Amino acid sequence: MTVLELDEGPVHAGPRHGRAYWALADSWNVTRRSLTHYQRQPASIIWQLGFPILSVLLYGYVFGSAMKVPGGGDYREFLMPGMFVTTMTMGFMNTAMAVVTDSGEGVIDRFRSMPMAPSAVASGRGVADLVVASAELAILAATALAIGWRAGGSPMEAVGAFGLLLLLRFSLIWVGVWLGLLVPNAEAAGGLYAVAFPVTMISSALVAPSLMPGWLGTVAAWNPISSTATATRELFGNPVAGGGTWVEEHALLMALVWPLVITLVFLPLAVRRFQRLNR
Repeated sequence: MTVLELDEGPVHAGPRHGRAYWALADSWNVTRRSLTHYQRQPASIIWQLGFPILSVLLYGYVFGSAMKVPGGGDYREFLMPGMFVTTMTMGFMNTAMAVVTDSGEGVIDRFRSMPMAPSAVASGRGVADLVVASAELAILAATALAIGWRAGGSPMEAVGAFGLLLLLRFSLIWVGVWLGLLVPNAEAAGGLYAVAFPVTMISSALVAPSLMPGWLGTVAAWNPISSTATATRELFGNPVAGGGTWVEEHALLMALVWPLVITLVFLPLAVRRFQRLNR
C-alpha cells in the first residue's frame, strides 16, 4: 500500500499491480472496444459472416459437379474443411483493414499517447478477431451441416479439427495487424487481396495438389494452409487429397508447426511496428 499526503490527511491508494496485470487489462479494454465497434456497425460483421456462406454455395453447387477428388469421394465432403480453412485464412485481411482504419482515424495515435502496455493494441485486436472467427466458424459449420456435410470422425477429433482451424486464424491475426500498421491507408490495404487470394487458392483447400502441374502442386503442398486443410480432413473423416509427399503425410504435425512459426515471426513484428510508429 502507498500513502498519498494530502491536506486532509493521508489517503491510501489501491494496491499496485505488476506489468503483466496491466498488459492484460489494457488488452481487454482494446478487445472490448473492437467488439463494441462490431455491435455499433453490424453491416461489417454481417459481410464477414455472410461471405463464407455464399462461398460454400458457390463452390459446392456451381463448381462442385466439375471437381474431382483423388481416390474418389464426394466433393462437398472434401470441400467443407477447405472452406473452413479458407475462411480462417482470408480473415486476416479483415484484421488488416480494421487496423489501418483505426490508424487513419487517429485511434492508434490516441492509444500510443496513453500509458498503456505496448502489446495491448496487437493482443487486444487479436483476441477480438479470434472471437469473431469463432462465430464465423460456427455459422459456417451450421451451413455445412444444412447442405449435408458430416464429420465422420469422433467428437474429440472434430473438436481437435476446429482447434487447428482457430490456431491457424490466431497465427494469421498477427500478419494482419502487422500489415495494417505497415500500409499507409485503406486503399492500399484493399490491394493486399491481390496477394492473399492466390496464396489461398494455391493450396489443397479447394483442389488436390496432385491435380495441379508438378511445380505448382509442390508449392501448394508446402503451403501452410494445405497442412491445416489436410489435417482437418483427416480429423473430420472426410476425403483427403493425399499426394505422398512428406509434408502431406505429416499434415497434423505441420498444422501445429506452421502456425507457431508464423506467430513467432509476426507477433514481435506487429508489436515492434506499433512501438516505432511516427518515430
